[in-house]
Amino acid sequence: MDQPKRGILLTIFSVLFLIGAIQDALKPFHLEGPQTALVFLGHRLTGAANVVMSIVLAVFLFSYAAGIWRMKKYALAMSFIYGVYVLINLTVFTITYSGQDNGPVSFLIAFTLGAIIIPWGAAITLWRNRAVLA
Repeated sequence: MDQPKRGILLTIFSVLFLIGAIQDALKPFHLEGPQTALVFLGHRLTGAANVVMSIVLAVFLFSYAAGIWRMKKYALAMSFIYGVYVLINLTVFTITYSGQDNGPVSFLIAFTLGAIIIPWGAAITLWRNRAVLA
């Protein structure tokens, strides 16, 4: 059976989620600085929780990227789960850390837009291609 055509947009999303998986797997090593940690449900994790959740999220994103790459139906469900998770994560983080210096406002706006557009763009694109998912 022929593999459904993924197209350039889904290829880009798949690669972006693979990069995200790698980045999350590396969070416990603090390569981006001493405050580097996974933010889970709006809270910056530390210690064992940071290591465990970094691995869990990295595996989730790797599976999601593979599902997009292989045009699998499970990727559609994962896209909505991840999209909702990102919205919750951003909202709770903003509320929790609003009084702290989280960087320049221009960076925060760009990060927030990217963090919303990428997962929901993937979800919408997968939804539009749901008939060809295997």
